[in-house]
Amino acid sequence: MSELAAVEAGVAPAVGVRWFRVTGGMPPTHLTPSAPPLSGRYLSLGEREQIALLRAQGHGVRACARVLQRAPSTISRELRRNAATRGGALDYRATTAQWHADRAARRPKPAKLATNPRLQQYVQDRLASVIATPDGAPVAGPAVSWKGRRHGRRQHRRWGRAWSPEQIARRLTLDFPDDPTMRVSHEAIDQALYVQGRGGLRRELTACLRTGRALRVPRARTRGAGRRFVPAELLISERPAEAADRAVPGHWEGDLILGLGSSAIGTLVERTTRFTLLLHLPPMPGHGPSAREKNGPALAGHGAEAVRDGIARAITTLPAQLRRSLTWDQGAELAQHVQLRIDTGLAIYFCDPHSPWQRGTNENTNGLLRQYFPKGTDLSAPNASDLAAVALALNTRPRKTLGWRTPAEALDELLRSGHTDSVATID
Repeated sequence: MSELAAVEAGVAPAVGVRWFRVTGGMPPTHLTPSAPPLSGRYLSLGEREQIALLRAQGHGVRACARVLQRAPSTISRELRRNAATRGGALDYRATTAQWHADRAARRPKPAKLATNPRLQQYVQDRLASVIATPDGAPVAGPAVSWKGRRHGRRQHRRWGRAWSPEQIARRLTLDFPDDPTMRVSHEAIDQALYVQGRGGLRRELTACLRTGRALRVPRARTRGAGRRFVPAELLISERPAEAADRAVPGHWEGDLILGLGSSAIGTLVERTTRFTLLLHLPPMPGHGPSAREKNGPALAGHGAEAVRDGIARAITTLPAQLRRSLTWDQGAELAQHVQLRIDTGLAIYFCDPHSPWQRGTNENTNGLLRQYFPKGTDLSAPNASDLAAVALALNTRPRKTLGWRTPAEALDELLRSGHTDSVATID
């Protein structure tokens, strides 16, 4: 674009590029006073002229804000940042304020961590300095060389103080409350680590971050990452509306609750009645402290095959009209969802990644089950009869959302209204 602008101005393209770089990549807005600002977020030269006129008439900050329909904080910040100071007083003149704004908008700016050695040393110490024992003796930790990429799984990590960029940025205001030069945002620290050319911090210090990533990954990218076995047509957005409004029974939500030693219990909850089924998932032969076969089956009892069989055993005890759909998270334990659909006739849907609230009924039930199966306990100890007893206790407990009926009563009422003689049972 700068080359085309140079041709229009009648100068060589190289000259246009040089002019563009001198201005920091930002066009000097004072050359086009009538041009609107780049965004409504920023004040234009015309607005600055109005501020100067109102201030000369003796109007205060809030009066100026009302006239310009801006926030008072915007006017106050403008007067503080862009006032003329040559005469020793904070006199506000529109052209001077516009010059200050143009200069501040120039890019790229020199990185604060590259120009402030004291601040740079503070950040490096909190990221990578050697940890010490309570009596002050340094502890080196494992010797890990920098390879320019993230550490592998089950590999030693570099030991350091390993403060996060946000912890460092927030702590600066406590350690240096009266020194405004000792301020830096966590985003500036991240850019100094990851963006080549920003300067200030060595790239290998990324190994001291909690993630250890050598390349920065946008949060939106990790949030949108899903499982390969989940096609787009099976996401929760494709689930029929009758499941969302709980008008029709037979739509279930499922999950696993985990315990000590990779033990687990499967949970199924019917959305309309809150009726609960518990899946007994005992560990398979060979599970234990001994070395396991590489790429072998999941011996803990909650692999894809075991969960598929457990759901099929439980759900097929119900009438056909109560087997409409099942919503699960994107855990690998439901990788065999295609075979499960063939075996049971259930339509399978998956929540979006990292969205447990999309199975709110199931998450609430899992919280109730923790009264019987606390975190950190061995969930392989209860047998199938024990799980049936716990499920019965939940299903005969009055619920406010059901008008103080129990889930069993609500389910029985739905079955009778549908002129069905079958009664749901728990084996």
